Amino acid sequence: MPSSLAGRLSIVMVIGVLFTQMACNAFWSSQMRKESEIETKVSSQHLAHSAASTIRYFLGLPPKYRPLIIQQFREMGGTRFFVNMTSAPLVMKTIPSASLAELAKQQITLTIKEDIAKLPIMRIDFCWPIDLVISKDGAGINDVPDNWVQHILVTKPNPAPILVIQVELEPGRWLYLASLMPNPYFLESHDPLSSDRILFQFITLGAVLLLSILVVRWITRPLAALSEAAEAFGKGEGMPTLPKTGSREIVNTAGAFSDMAERIGRYILDRERLFVSISHDLRTPIMRLKLRAELLDDDHIRSEFHEDLDELDMMVKGALQCVKDSDIYENPTCIGLDALLSRLVRSARLAGHEVILMESGISVQSKPLALKRAIGNLLDNALYYGERVIISVNKIADSSENTYIEIHIRDHGPGIPEEALHNLFDPYVRLEHGRNHNMNGLGLGLGIARDIVLGLGGVLRLNNHPEGGLDAIILLPENGDVQQVPPLSE
Repeated sequence: MPSSLAGRLSIVMVIGVLFTQMACNAFWSSQMRKESEIETKVSSQHLAHSAASTIRYFLGLPPKYRPLIIQQFREMGGTRFFVNMTSAPLVMKTIPSASLAELAKQQITLTIKEDIAKLPIMRIDFCWPIDLVISKDGAGINDVPDNWVQHILVTKPNPAPILVIQVELEPGRWLYLASLMPNPYFLESHDPLSSDRILFQFITLGAVLLLSILVVRWITRPLAALSEAAEAFGKGEGMPTLPKTGSREIVNTAGAFSDMAERIGRYILDRERLFVSISHDLRTPIMRLKLRAELLDDDHIRSEFHEDLDELDMMVKGALQCVKDSDIYENPTCIGLDALLSRLVRSARLAGHEVILMESGISVQSKPLALKRAIGNLLDNALYYGERVIISVNKIADSSENTYIEIHIRDHGPGIPEEALHNLFDPYVRLEHGRNHNMNGLGLGLGIARDIVLGLGGVLRLNNHPEGGLDAIILLPENGDVQQVPPLSE
C-alpha cells in the first residue's frame, strides 16, 4: 500500500469502483442470460411452427411440382425461408457451440416433433453467411442473385447467424430451409463484454476515478500542510502558516494545532526566562552564603558549607546549561563531517588526549552548531571515562532506500553494565566509575546530546563494544527530511 493517505484512499476508490462494476456486470449478465433464454425459447417456437408448416406443405406436394414452387418463391423475392431441394444433406462449417444456439436447436426440434406426427430425418445447424452452402455443388449465397436472399438473410454489413434445417422428405430428396431467428443477433444479446458496453464502462470508470482522485487530493492537501508544520515545529524551525481551507474538521484541527504551537512556544520562552531568572537570583544569595561561611571560626564546618554551596552552584549552572543546549535555533545546512570532527579532535589532542579520526568524506544536511554540541558532549564523556577514542562515519540505507549517516564515538574504557544502559539519559544519573573520574560532572551531558539529536530528526544509542568500551552511535537522515529514523541495530 502507498504510504500517503491520498494514495491509499485512491486505491480504495479504484478497488471499490472495480468491484462494484464487476458485481453489477455479473448481476446484469445473469439477468440478461435469463431474459435471452426466455426470448430464444419463445422465438424458436414461432420459427419452428413456420418450419413445420413449410415441411408439411412440401410433403403434401407431388415431387415434380416442388421445383416449380421453389422457383415461384424465388421470383416473388422469397418467403420466410430460403428453400432448396437437394439429393443429400449438405455439410457446412457450423458455428462453435454456444449455449443459446444449442437451446434454440433443442426447442426447434421439440416443437417440430410436436407439430409433425411422423417426423422424418432432420438436421438443424447454425452457420455464418460466409460458410453457408446452399447446393450440392458447393455454391454459397454470393453465387445466387441478391433478390433470392436479400429479404431473408442478413449478410452485410454485420452478418447474422443463419439457421439451416434439412429434412429428408423421401429417400434421395432433402428439403433445405435457411432463415434468420426473429432476433438475428440473439447470440450477442446476453454478452456483458460487448465492445460498446466495455467502452461505456471504461469511460464511467475513468470519470469516477478522476473525480475521486481530485477530491482525495483536495481533502488531503491541508493534512499534508499540517504534517509539514508539525515536522517543522518539532525540529524547532519556523512553522508555516496553516491555511484555513478544507472541511470543517480539518479547519478546526489546523486551528487547534496553531493554538497549541503558540502555547508551547510561549511555554518554552517562559521556561527560558524562568531558568535565567532563577540562575541570576540564586547567584547572589549563594555568594552571600559563601562570604558568611568565611566568617566561621570552625574550619571543618566552613569547609562543609563551601562544599554544599559549590554543589548548589553547579546544579544551578547545569540546569541552565541543559535548557540552553537543548534549544538551539539555526537553519540546516550541508555539513562536511570530516571538517567538523577534525576541529573537535584537534582541541582534544591539544589537551593531551588520544583521539583517532577515520575520515570518510561524507556530508550531512543538518544544523552545524547543534550537531557539534551533541558530538562534543559525547566526545567529552568518552575522554573522561575512557582511555582512547575512535571516531568513524559511514553511510547506510534501509529497505525503503532511505540513506542515513552513522557517527560512531567509541572509547576504550570499562564500558557500562547492560542493566544501567537505559538509565544513562536520565538527568543527574552517574555511575560509580563516572564519579571517580569526573568529580565535577552533573550527569546531564548524555541527556542533552540525545535531545539535540532527536531535534535533528535522528536517534542516539549507547552500546557496549564487543572488544570493550562504550560505543555511542548517532544516526541522522542524510537529507535532513526524513521524519522517522529506524532504530539502530544492537
